[in-house]
Amino acid sequence: MGAGTGGLQARLEAFVDSALFRNAIMVLILINAVLLGLETYQLPPDMAAAFAIADQIIIYIFAAEIVFKLAVLRLRFFRSGWNWFDLTVVTISLIPAAGPFAVLRALRVLRLFRLFSVVPEMRRVVVALGKAIPGMGSIMMVLGLIFYVGAVMSSKLFAGTHPQFFGDLGAAAFTLFQVMTLESWSMGVARPVIAEHPLAWAFFVPFIVLTSFAVLNMFIAVIVDSLQAKHFDEESERQSKATDERTVLRDEVIALRGEIAELKALVRDAMKTDEKPHSRGAKED
Repeated sequence: MGAGTGGLQARLEAFVDSALFRNAIMVLILINAVLLGLETYQLPPDMAAAFAIADQIIIYIFAAEIVFKLAVLRLRFFRSGWNWFDLTVVTISLIPAAGPFAVLRALRVLRLFRLFSVVPEMRRVVVALGKAIPGMGSIMMVLGLIFYVGAVMSSKLFAGTHPQFFGDLGAAAFTLFQVMTLESWSMGVARPVIAEHPLAWAFFVPFIVLTSFAVLNMFIAVIVDSLQAKHFDEESERQSKATDERTVLRDEVIALRGEIAELKALVRDAMKTDEKPHSRGAKED
């Protein structure tokens, strides 16, 4: 019984880790994405019912995938954040369409994010973004301080003539966010203000340089640096594994040479032992 159970466990683990299984799950996620998108249109009742049945089948397959992984990994399943994410998304998808938690059904579209856990390349990007969060947090604090100072300053300077843009702290911050994104900032905000305050350009130009060209580019720099660091870490890990494999191979070759040398020595000793009786017999003759 133990050997049979172990063999079944090994076959199940090989099946779950196989590329065929991962590719099948990825295809189902993509099909599910198409179905969820089609549900936003007005479809004939028969087609809508067929899509609903297909959606339920895919959900049950995802649930079976989670069960397989639990059977293979057991408690190790809960050591991975990706497994927790998959479990949460599939659980939300299994919530009935009616009842007090029916509103959570709208979150079932989150199952499309499971591509992050299925596709290794996408997973690496998400991991790199996660590692970039501490650096991005520092940049966000700098950007927030610039925004706060700019919002208070612009409200003091321009609220009298343009209360719709700079009437209070919230309105000024939202307007400056529009300016930072360069969305209609010139004709929609800056030029009307400059028409009343000719020197207002001395406020808008430094603000755009600081936020749009400097601070936002820092976000890109942090993300790119995190991606490169992730790539270097993986490359270093591969090189370390290759070095370990070469070391093991070298030790095995050295051990094999030693065994061959011992075997040659034994053969020579055996040949010398066989030659001695023959030489004695020749002398007696």
